Amino acid sequence: MGRHHVFATKASPDVLQEKLDASDIVGRWKWDIVHDRVYADAAVALLFNLEPAVARAGVSLDRYLEAVHPEDRERAIQGLAASLLAGRAYRQEFRVRSADGVTRRILARGRIQCDAAGRPKWGRVLLIDVTQDPLEATGAACLEAHQHPLPLAAEHCMAMRQALYELPEPLLRRMSDMLLLEIGRAMVRAESAEQRSQMN
Repeated sequence: MGRHHVFATKASPDVLQEKLDASDIVGRWKWDIVHDRVYADAAVALLFNLEPAVARAGVSLDRYLEAVHPEDRERAIQGLAASLLAGRAYRQEFRVRSADGVTRRILARGRIQCDAAGRPKWGRVLLIDVTQDPLEATGAACLEAHQHPLPLAAEHCMAMRQALYELPEPLLRRMSDMLLLEIGRAMVRAESAEQRSQMN
């Protein structure tokens, strides 16, 4: 836990927020499950209070989990473990303490890729900052796929975005980013409505 003070002094709230605002999707990470190495871009590094160079070089998943809010950490670990065991998509919302000292709410969506023998090999996760969303509930689990079509739409949008990033089409890439961000926000709003209906 002591690592968190190392980088926190190097990123002001304005600088980090500017980076987050510049890209509607915060970023992505690629997890080499066999060797437990997570590779991420600079925005994700700042979000999880890591040096960008360290994140690019790859660190263990535990380094990222250290930044997850203590109340959300066990649920985040259990969600990842369930995805690993089932070899299925990963969908979760949790809070993190970023490099600027701000607690942010993150929507994480990804896939687990297995090898020919069915063993988990790679994990690819897309992270969306939903801190500014009006939803007040924090650390709530996302809707299950059978309850709402939005998770399916997000899966298709992620695949589309990945394909578009192979093309030299910046406008299409930006539009896919915006669409995925709005789908993520709609998922959070739908989850909030579901929670309110369960409370009534």
